[in-house]
Amino acid sequence: MTREMFLRAVRRLPLLCSVLAAIALISAAPTPLRAQTAPPAPSASTANSTVVELHIDGEIEPILGEYLVREIAQANTEHASLILITINTPGGLDTSMRDIIQSILRSSVPVVTYVYPTGSRAASAGFFILLSADVAAMSPGTETGAASPLIEIGGSPVQIDDTLRKKIVNDATAYLRSYTSKRGRDPELAATAVTDAKAFSDKEALDGKLVEIVTASKEDLLAQLNGRTITRFDGAKLALALPHPVVVAREMTGRENFLSRIVQPDVFFILLIIGVLGLYTEFTHPGAFAPGVFGAIALLLALYAMHMLPINLAGLLLIVCAFVLFILEAKFPTHGVLGVGGVISMVLGALFLIKSPMTGMGVSLWTALAVVIPFAIIVIILMRLVLRSRTWKVSTGREELVGEVGEVREPVGTGEAVGSVFVHGELWRAAVRAGENIPAGARVRVKKVKGLTLEVEPVESR
Repeated sequence: MTREMFLRAVRRLPLLCSVLAAIALISAAPTPLRAQTAPPAPSASTANSTVVELHIDGEIEPILGEYLVREIAQANTEHASLILITINTPGGLDTSMRDIIQSILRSSVPVVTYVYPTGSRAASAGFFILLSADVAAMSPGTETGAASPLIEIGGSPVQIDDTLRKKIVNDATAYLRSYTSKRGRDPELAATAVTDAKAFSDKEALDGKLVEIVTASKEDLLAQLNGRTITRFDGAKLALALPHPVVVAREMTGRENFLSRIVQPDVFFILLIIGVLGLYTEFTHPGAFAPGVFGAIALLLALYAMHMLPINLAGLLLIVCAFVLFILEAKFPTHGVLGVGGVISMVLGALFLIKSPMTGMGVSLWTALAVVIPFAIIVIILMRLVLRSRTWKVSTGREELVGEVGEVREPVGTGEAVGSVFVHGELWRAAVRAGENIPAGARVRVKKVKGLTLEVEPVESR
């Protein structure tokens, strides 16, 4: 392979990195949104019987909170008959939970929360949301509760003094009692989910008057709600009329879905690695542009997700350590020892990077392996190319003449510019060391370039 071919291959390598980054993002892209079914035109039999269905699926975070608050307000604007919120969540952020509950309590349209499907849970913050609705329902085989608040720093719970813990627990229980009693539910039993981290099965929740209905399907739930009289948060009585309910599923917007995907641990880790790799490629091969642009964008998106996720400092340090080991592997002949160590360090860093005891979320092992191994190979190859390029002879400018062999056209002797040589297709003035004389036709090698004069020496002298 010639040097020119090698350089072209090096220039194409950053483009390959960008293609791999795009493939990784596409593979992690969310599934297309389902088309929303527009409610039919009101008629005598279906007027005011539209049921807006919303979903809580996964950790409760600001993007999910924004989606629910907006759709509840939209359902009120459209004068829907009912808002049905299905729940399957391990919990989430207190601030997002309170925004959702506030919207539910202020809604003029009745709200029903439903732990669905079978096997789901409404734990921690999900328990608070479940009990805030006009009607709370659960599927068989579901559970709720375990709502003790946790304080986390770096993805791990921290120990706090008893006074501060009592303050936090009392605040949470008072907030829970403030609306459960008005909903006709048992506030004392509900409070044990906070004070004692108690959890309830669907039967226990029904017997304890925490929920009103246990049913396996949404259709049966709506049938049981038809004609049911409920007490609103302000004490007013309302009879639900759902003879022919039309369920309209409202999903997240494209923007919300995109942002919610960014804060997923696997996607966040992929964006972080792509960002680092893109900037590293740009720094080691200036002028490629594409890796630097994609890397900067990916890194900014990762930083956006970082302030919303419980990041573990130990995970970040392990990833940095892995990056250093990859560079050292390219520089020193360790027969792969440092490279393997870097892979192990980065995989462990990915597994430690995001870990919340409250939710159990984190980067999956397969995602970590699928990202780390190609990353290690690319970084080691790029660093070896950089180190190898430092040993190359300069191929442009005057420096390229050093070491070239030419022919003496006019005899070169002691003195300044007393002869000329033909080198590299050009005729140059030439000089030699004191005491030397080189006749015309002799072969000389260029030692130095001084302005427009070449200092040469006979080839035979070597």
